[in-house]
Amino acid sequence: MDNKTNEKVNCLIIGSGPAGYTAAIYAARANLKPVLYQGIQPGGQLTITTEVENYPGYADGVQGPEMMVHFEKQAHRMGADIRYGIATKVDFSSHPFKIEIDEEKWIEANAVIISTGASAKWLGLESEQRLNGFGVSACAVCDGFFFRNKEVAIVGAGDTAAEEALYLSKLCTTVHMFIRRDAMRASKVMQDRVLATKNIKIYWNTDTEEVLGDKHVDGVRVKNNKTNQVQTIPVSGFFVAIGHQPNSEIFKDWLEMDEAGYIKTIPGTSKTNLEGVFASGDVQDKVYRQAVTAAGSGCMAALDAERWLGAKGFH
Repeated sequence: MDNKTNEKVNCLIIGSGPAGYTAAIYAARANLKPVLYQGIQPGGQLTITTEVENYPGYADGVQGPEMMVHFEKQAHRMGADIRYGIATKVDFSSHPFKIEIDEEKWIEANAVIISTGASAKWLGLESEQRLNGFGVSACAVCDGFFFRNKEVAIVGAGDTAAEEALYLSKLCTTVHMFIRRDAMRASKVMQDRVLATKNIKIYWNTDTEEVLGDKHVDGVRVKNNKTNQVQTIPVSGFFVAIGHQPNSEIFKDWLEMDEAGYIKTIPGTSKTNLEGVFASGDVQDKVYRQAVTAAGSGCMAALDAERWLGAKGFH
């Protein structure tokens, strides 16, 4: 591979959600002179949400995109070098690590913090994307609160879908749960809880054909894939819980991952199996997936990187 170096940096941060920006704030304050590449979605998943009410410090709530502007400005004020660009390839075979940006330039870095996040899997409907943030959501914990005492729908059949359906059932009058097959993939204990919850109505063998609504969700059209019966159900919210895809593809030859592609870190740290490479945020967290936990792990990654660089004598 032709990895002619164009630039050398001390600490490279890949990704710009709460984890990446928090890592940049801490790394800059520690004088690690961090360079951060924002990636394909500057600001991360929060830029496709609307109101954020559960992030501490925002007493009146905040719009997701606005919050990420605050994060970015703070990182910038601390001295982080924030750039547009996407990491397209890495070569971690030797130190310093080599990272290709936008398929055109290579950067050498003494330490790398990976904060590339995860992307929600979607059904692929035009209406689902059009109404995303206007009643369509991929996170019940983030957005369920806005649908208190309303009817909502959720699609999915695994543990996450079951968890989110149960969470919504405590807030909403009815949760319509669409499952494509005649069985759930969720663990037995989660299935039992869902089935025992009176206001969760399960639709087996059901495909979502369309999310309905002009400016915001007002219903969903579904079809039974056994009987071909089509029905329209009025709902105010539509939650997609068919999983997340960690954005870890370019690291797969170098870092240990679980079967779903989440980067493995040593418990209680941000350390990967490669010394000097750290991972934070949703690319290594499939359990909590919240802005506040991502930010916390970004802080951990910067502190871990600072200590490692110090011990190795890099400044």
